[in-house]
Amino acid sequence: MNVLIVHAHPEPKSFCAAMCLQATQQLRLQGHQVRVSDLYAMKFNPVAGAEDFGERCNPDYLVYALEQRHGQERGTLAADIRAEIAKLLWCDLLILNFPVFWFSTPAILKGWIDRVLVSGLVYGGKRFYDRGGLAGKRAMLAVTLGGQPHMFGPQGIHGPLEDMLGHLLRGTLAYTGMTVLPPFVAWHVPYVTAQARARILQDYREALLTLDARAPLPFPNLDDYDDRLMPLPQG
Repeated sequence: MNVLIVHAHPEPKSFCAAMCLQATQQLRLQGHQVRVSDLYAMKFNPVAGAEDFGERCNPDYLVYALEQRHGQERGTLAADIRAEIAKLLWCDLLILNFPVFWFSTPAILKGWIDRVLVSGLVYGGKRFYDRGGLAGKRAMLAVTLGGQPHMFGPQGIHGPLEDMLGHLLRGTLAYTGMTVLPPFVAWHVPYVTAQARARILQDYREALLTLDARAPLPFPNLDDYDDRLMPLPQG
């Protein structure tokens, strides 16, 4: 299996970085091929803009998604975008490894999503969910956060974690066609002992060893909808 880990943490000695290293080593021990995009180390540009296109289909007005399609078709996307697309198409499993910032991702990872998941290749028209351009690939979030498990869930102060991360789980990974595995969560990381961190890494190793046994999260199937995307009668 080919695995792409997109890592987004500004501190190389962080626990999040330790998780990235753990995944890289464990997956390689299992015989998988692993590539890592360490966005901060790469100084990846997160800002989507006109400079992403070597030529424009409309030089007078920027519609970013349309220019993405044009650039993908003509091979004129910026070199850093093309390099990341190549990794994305190569992989069978995508792992996004990051700390939760403000119920979301660090800006640099959001920029990777904005610039690399290009219209016309990974989505467009009715090419989404099970018919998305990345159908057949799997994806997983591996996240660190400061909260504790009891803070998340139907009665938790923050609500279910899957709702908090829905813009990624559903609006990004599932939307582009990938089969989405449940996230791996390292809870309360800034406040736990070294022994507790070691246990988290062990839990992560075990999760990586049992990827095939993890039931994916449920998302829509377009066969259940009509041409207007209205739900078909059930039963």
